[in-house]
Amino acid sequence: MTQESPAARRSRAGRVIGRTVGSLIAAVAVGVAVFGSISSAASSQEISASMTIIAPAAAGGGWDGVAREMQQAQKANGLVNNVQVVNMPGAGGTIALGNVSVLNGQANNLLVGGTGLLAATVQFDSAATLGDVTPLAVLVEEYDVIVVPADSPYETLDDLVAAWRDDPRALPWTGGGSFDQLVVTDLALAAGIDPAETTYISSDGGGEAIQALLNGTARAAAGGYPDNFDQIEAGRLRALAFVAHEPVAGIDIPTAAEQGYDVTLTNWRMVAAPADLEEGAVEDLTQLVLDTLDTPQWRDAIDRYHWTERVITGDDLTAFLADEEARIRTLYEEMGL
Repeated sequence: MTQESPAARRSRAGRVIGRTVGSLIAAVAVGVAVFGSISSAASSQEISASMTIIAPAAAGGGWDGVAREMQQAQKANGLVNNVQVVNMPGAGGTIALGNVSVLNGQANNLLVGGTGLLAATVQFDSAATLGDVTPLAVLVEEYDVIVVPADSPYETLDDLVAAWRDDPRALPWTGGGSFDQLVVTDLALAAGIDPAETTYISSDGGGEAIQALLNGTARAAAGGYPDNFDQIEAGRLRALAFVAHEPVAGIDIPTAAEQGYDVTLTNWRMVAAPADLEEGAVEDLTQLVLDTLDTPQWRDAIDRYHWTERVITGDDLTAFLADEEARIRTLYEEMGL
């Protein structure tokens, strides 16, 4: 989903593979050391005594935010006596997933994940999948917004789509991560545009994507609403569509679906535990998660991060994850990846 030449693609792929291999080696080494110190205690302590929450990304990102807000909520309300957060970045979260997948039976570990982690297992065809851990609950959703610079000639989503459809390669898009590219792909399909013909400039995070818009490198972007909120409020960006199942109270942006484009892919966050847990441990961990979500600290985090609560557990969660995986696989196929 880019306009790069074959030579440029090969060069970029080589750089990415080199960086990824280096990250894998470093992350695995760190992961083994960290989990080696955790596992000996985890098997002998009750869930309420000690918990490690693994964020499969560096500090400061969305998964890290979920992990640290859960940590604070559990500590402040005495749900767990000792809670630590471990950051384990690499390969879209699949490094951490791989490490947790071998902690069978160790109930004192929680892994944060979500749409991006599921997408990474598909994109990288990772050895470890969500089937190798125990998904406990989807917690919240974060919605994307379609934005253009404030001085853009595109006043509406229809305006943007018309220009995009006229010459897909001539209207470069950007976004802050792989999830945003999935949203652009979904919108392309809804608009009758071949995603493989679209120029997509990948940015390293929401801030870089906004800069690409403001300096003219890109003409439209899909990005998380929390990342773009300040720029929209300041009048630097124009919001054309909110990507959500339905309108959200307090957000005065029409959804893509309301404008005739059936795009509802959301950036949901979830937590999972290792596989092969003892009888009752899954229920105990699920209850711990639900109790965490019911704390004042977590409610405050929802407001601060502009999250929307969406709690899914049990059989509903199993069906949800299967549907999302099928949907994401289709989107990657449409990209030609």
